[in-house]
Amino acid sequence: MPHDPLSHMPHHARHACVVTGEFALATGRVHELCGPSRQALALAVAARLSGPVIWIAPAWQGEALCGAGVGRWIDPARLLMVRAGRPMELLWCMEEALRAGAVPLVVADLEAPPGMVPVRRLHLAAGTPEGAAPLGLILTPGEGGAPGVESRWHATPDHGPGLTRWRLSRRRARMAPPAAWHLAQPAARAPLVLTPLAALEQSA
Repeated sequence: MPHDPLSHMPHHARHACVVTGEFALATGRVHELCGPSRQALALAVAARLSGPVIWIAPAWQGEALCGAGVGRWIDPARLLMVRAGRPMELLWCMEEALRAGAVPLVVADLEAPPGMVPVRRLHLAAGTPEGAAPLGLILTPGEGGAPGVESRWHATPDHGPGLTRWRLSRRRARMAPPAAWHLAQPAARAPLVLTPLAALEQSA
C-alpha cells in the first residue's frame, strides 16, 4: 500500500509557549482561537514570543487590525501582514510559512474552521520545519470547531470600568481538561493575570 505522509505525524519533543498560567500552547503544532476576542488572544501569544509574526488574512475583508490595539500588546512593526486573494490561499500561505520555520508565530484569520486534512497538513508543516519549530494559530469565528487541532480556546470580552478583561475557556486540549478563567491585562503590555472562574465563584 502507498505510504500516506499525513497518516503518521512526527513525534518531536515539544516546547510550550506559556502565555500565562495554564494558558500554554505547544510549539510545532496548530491551535485554534475562536470567539469575539480571538485576535486579542493571538496578540497575547505574540507578546510572549520574540521576532516577526506572519499574520494572514483575506484580502476581501474590509476590517483590518487597529494599530493602536496591536500596540497594546506588541510593537506593530513586528507584524508581517499577508493578504490572501482567494480562500484556498489562506491555508496554503500558512502551510508554507510554517514549513519555512523562519518566524516563531504564524496566524491565519479564517472565515470558517478548516477541515481535517488541511489541519493535518498544517501540523505536518509546523512539526517538520526547515528552521525552528513555529507555533501556528488559526482564528475562527463563533465557537470554532476545526477538527484535529492541538487545542481550542474561546474568548469573549468581559471588561468593566477601569478593567480590561476577557472570559477565556479551554474547549479542547490533548493533554488537559476543559476549564475557564478570567484573563485580565492590568495595563498595556503588562503581564496577564489568569484567575480560575471556579475560584471567583467561591469567593463571591
